[in-house]
Amino acid sequence: MIYFDNSATTAIYPLALDTYTKTSQRIFGNPASLHDLGNQAHRLLEQARKQIAEQLAVASSEIFFTSGGTEGDNWVLKGTAIAKKEFGNHLIISGIEHPAVSETAQQLAANGFDVSIAPVDEKGFVLVEELAKLIKKDTILVSVMAVNNEIGSIQPIQAISELLKAYPRIHFHVDAVQAIGKVPQDLWLTERVDFATFSAHKFHGPRGVGFIYWKAGRKLAPLLNGGGQENNQRSGTENLPGIVATARALRLYQDKISENPQHTTNLKKALTEDLKTFPKVHFFTGEENFAPNILCFALEGIRGEVLVHAFEEKQIYLSTTSACSSRKKTASSTLGAMHVPSRLATCAVRVSLDESNTMAEVEQFMIIFQQLYQRFSKVN
Repeated sequence: MIYFDNSATTAIYPLALDTYTKTSQRIFGNPASLHDLGNQAHRLLEQARKQIAEQLAVASSEIFFTSGGTEGDNWVLKGTAIAKKEFGNHLIISGIEHPAVSETAQQLAANGFDVSIAPVDEKGFVLVEELAKLIKKDTILVSVMAVNNEIGSIQPIQAISELLKAYPRIHFHVDAVQAIGKVPQDLWLTERVDFATFSAHKFHGPRGVGFIYWKAGRKLAPLLNGGGQENNQRSGTENLPGIVATARALRLYQDKISENPQHTTNLKKALTEDLKTFPKVHFFTGEENFAPNILCFALEGIRGEVLVHAFEEKQIYLSTTSACSSRKKTASSTLGAMHVPSRLATCAVRVSLDESNTMAEVEQFMIIFQQLYQRFSKVN
């Protein structure tokens, strides 16, 4: 089996799974309980929080645990809308955001909030000058993802940060789900970023766990109310085994990447060079300012899902752009925002690599691709 769908989810590290299992069995107290079992759980919870904060070089008090990237994005957008309603009701998102952001913004718009969409250029990068024109007196939030999940474009977070220095009251949110471990942190967690969202299963942690970075001093209303966990900001008994496993997975992931930081870059480069030799292949992922692990392309005339299933028959797994939209069979929102013609956008597929992939897998992928290319050429 060759797994090239790591942007959809990654396999949990065995050591992280071992941590999850042992924590579940040995530290089963509720972190909110006053007895010794609860105190043990609370200490472990705070230790995990500290470890994650150290990885990001932020304060432990600025890390809040969630169920994943979707909850984090919803929390920041809706929490800002509620907390800052008296200051304004205008939000700006980019035209290539994950549905967790774009559909949340649509829901807010349906409830009376004013939402503007910052356009992107033909390569999939937010146009900072156009975003600047959208800012109003009542703007309360700007949300731009760090790395696009479909084509891998690294967004100009530093430039947007410079722009927003003149607007200190506007919250700046970055969806960093696809960025952590893949792209240097100084490109997406600048001093001006107020909130960043993360998901554990993107870096070999367990599913159903995530966290947000929440800069001290910023206002955000709770999305979940109840027991007052997470400093009264996110109620619900913490998923302690998942959180501890997340902290370990993040540390392991960062360590593995630091051992060979060019590995996925080399795999992607080899894959790109080989695919360039096929006339009917069109690329949506460029070479500069793109994440090293994502490659989005199309085989002209062959729908993306057809190519995905053809590879699946050979036990090679990739996806049609975003995993969140592929099963729904909806068109790529990113390619649409880039004004890619529909005849090509519907043919798009995404290969997403990981440090566990090998050059031998790339070579096998290309052997199968050549076979499929010849087969489809006969019917197309």
